[in-house]
Amino acid sequence: MRLAEAKICGLSDRQTVAEALAHGAAFIGFVTFPKSPRHILPAEAKPLAKMAAGMARTVSVVVDPDDALVNQILAELGPDFLQVQGKESPERCAAIKARGVGIIRAFGISERQDLEQIKPYLGVVDYVLFDAKAPKGSDRPGGLGHVFDWRILQGFQCPVPWFLSGGLNPENVAAAVRQTGAPLVDVSSGVEAAPGLKDITRIASFMQALND
Repeated sequence: MRLAEAKICGLSDRQTVAEALAHGAAFIGFVTFPKSPRHILPAEAKPLAKMAAGMARTVSVVVDPDDALVNQILAELGPDFLQVQGKESPERCAAIKARGVGIIRAFGISERQDLEQIKPYLGVVDYVLFDAKAPKGSDRPGGLGHVFDWRILQGFQCPVPWFLSGGLNPENVAAAVRQTGAPLVDVSSGVEAAPGLKDITRIASFMQALND
């Protein structure tokens, strides 16, 4: 029995998408954010997303997208979900969701009270994602490979399905799931050989670590 379902994020080539799918990733993610080393244009991600048909759900990761970018992603990529990583309000999430796409809302976490952030989004988003809070001055809100204190999530009853993210890798993911009870995990930098360069061996090891 698998400890948790996984999203392999920041994919950008056919080989690593195939590896993620072969090992049973439930979600695959593509980052459209120029400041990220994993940036990929929606049209470039489309053939990769097509590989997941019938196998996994597709996620487009964005940061405070304007209407033009949302339109481009929906037209050129057509993902199952948009994962919003910026300061998107509940109203903005609802407006995007009304376009016919699911919403994953990411939150930066560094202390227990940060979990209160999700309350206005309940009933609006499909999933929440808990990531390590980015350091002050960072030009990226996530994908930094930082781990937060998992004890913050112990005993927390989340009303919606949620992902654990932030510094997960093949070596620590099983312990992270057991400590937090996360039903879903999200990994990007933890399965890379270098920023933006996914490693098929580490993808396989990460997925194998989730097999109880």
